[in-house]
Amino acid sequence: MTSSIKKPSFFIAFVPILVLVALLVLNVKLFEDATGGPNQIALVLSAVVAVIVGVRLGFKWEQLQKGIVDSITSALPAILILLLIGALAGTWMMSGIVPTMIYYGLEILNPTIFLVAACIVSAIVALATGSSWTTVATVGVALIGIGTALGIGQGMVAGAIISGAYFGDKMSPLSDTTNLAPAMAGTDLITHIRYMSLTTIPSILITLVIFLILGFTIETKESSEGVGAMMKAIDAKYFVSPILFLVPAVVVFLIIKKVKAIPALLIGTILGAIAAIIFQPEIIMEIGGARDDYFSASYMAVMSSMSMSTEVVTGNADVNSLLGTSGMAGMLNTIWLIVCAMCFGGVMEAAGLLQKITNTVVQYAKSTGSLIATTAGTCIFFNATASDQYLAIVVPGKMFEEIYPERGLAPQNLSRTLEDAGTVTSVLIPWNTCGATQASVLSVATGEYWMYCFFNLISPVMTIIFGYFGIKIAKVEPILPKVI
Repeated sequence: MTSSIKKPSFFIAFVPILVLVALLVLNVKLFEDATGGPNQIALVLSAVVAVIVGVRLGFKWEQLQKGIVDSITSALPAILILLLIGALAGTWMMSGIVPTMIYYGLEILNPTIFLVAACIVSAIVALATGSSWTTVATVGVALIGIGTALGIGQGMVAGAIISGAYFGDKMSPLSDTTNLAPAMAGTDLITHIRYMSLTTIPSILITLVIFLILGFTIETKESSEGVGAMMKAIDAKYFVSPILFLVPAVVVFLIIKKVKAIPALLIGTILGAIAAIIFQPEIIMEIGGARDDYFSASYMAVMSSMSMSTEVVTGNADVNSLLGTSGMAGMLNTIWLIVCAMCFGGVMEAAGLLQKITNTVVQYAKSTGSLIATTAGTCIFFNATASDQYLAIVVPGKMFEEIYPERGLAPQNLSRTLEDAGTVTSVLIPWNTCGATQASVLSVATGEYWMYCFFNLISPVMTIIFGYFGIKIAKVEPILPKVI
C-alpha cells in the first residue's frame, strides 16, 4: 500500500513553507495584530496546501488527518497548562499575591539594576522548579508589573524574564526538555547538564552584561514620587503582607518535589482563591458584586477571576493597568493559534515533507562545525514549522542520532545542540506553543520582546561557534554506518 506513495522533491516539500512565510509576511504588513486571527488562518491555509501536496504524493486523507490529530493531541497538556495559568493569574491578582510582589519589588529594586535582577530571579526560580512556563506565569507577571511601574519598556522586561527563565529551565535536572534531549541523543542527564553548561554559562553571562549596560543607558522613572504613588495606591486597595508569599512558595515546593505542572498550578489557583476570600474581602465584594452575602460574592468573584476579564480600580491609572486579568478566556486566542499551528505541523510531518527538507540539508554538512550548525538550524526550523519545542528536540534528535557517532562525535554534542537551539528558540516564534503562551501570559507581543531575549538569541550562536572552532567537542571512536 505504501509503495504507491511518492517521495517529494525538496522544492515540492518546501512549497507549504513558502506559502506560510508569504502569508505571515503579508499579515504583518497589513494587520496591526496578526495573532488575533490572520496568523491562525495563514497556518490553516498553509496546512491545506500541505494536504494537497500530500494527496498528490499518494497519501490518503485519513493518514493526513491522523497526523493532524496526533499533533494536536501532543499539544493538549500545553493547552491545559495555559488555561490553568489564566485561572492562576486571576486568583493571584485578586488575592493580592501579584500586587504584593509588585509592592515589595518597587520598594527594593533599583531601576538601574532591575533588568539584571529580573533575569537572575527568573533563572533561580526556573532552576528550582524546572519550568520556564511556571516561572513566567508567577514571578514573571509580577516583574512585568514592577518594570512597567519603573518606566522600563515591557519588551525589555519580558526579554530579561524569558532569558532567565529559559536558562534555569535548561540547567535544571527537573526540566522535561533537559531530560528529553539526552534521551533522544543517547547520553545521560548529568553528562548532558555538565557538557551543556560549557555553552550555557557564557551565554547567560554575556546576557547579564548586556542587561547591565542597558540598565545604565535607558530612561527610567528615577523620581520616587511616581513609584511612591503607585505603592500607596496598592497599599490602599489591598491587604499587603509577606504572608501572601506562602501561596507561591507552596507551588514552588510542589514542583521541586516533582509534582507535575498541571496539579501544581491547579493547587496554586485554589490556594490563591482561598487567600483572596480570607485576606481581600473588599476586593471580593467589588468583583463579586453581592453586597449582602459574602458567600455568594466570594463564589462569584472566584469564578469570574478564573474564567473571564476582571478589573480592580484604584486611584492610580498606572496601577489600574497592572491589575487587570483575563482568566481562562484570555487564553483562548492563544489556544486557537496553537491548534492551527499543530494542524500545519501535523500535516507536514505526516506527509514526510519536514523529513525531506531536513534530510536534504544534512547532505551538505561535511565538517563538525557544519553538522552542529545544521542540527541547530534544523531545531529552529522545526520550531517554526512544527510549532512545538518538543518536536524541535525529538525529530532532529532522531535524525542525527546515528550521524554523530558515525563521525566520531560523542552523543552529548548532539544533546547540547538540541537544547541550545531547540529549547530556547521556541519562545521567539509567535505561532510556536512557547512563543504564543509567553506572549499571552506576559501580555507582551512576541514581536516586542524577541530582540531582548539575549540568552535565547546567543545560545544557538554559541553552540555553533564551539562547533566550528572545535571547543570542548567530545570525541568517540567513529562507528561505521549500518549497511542495509
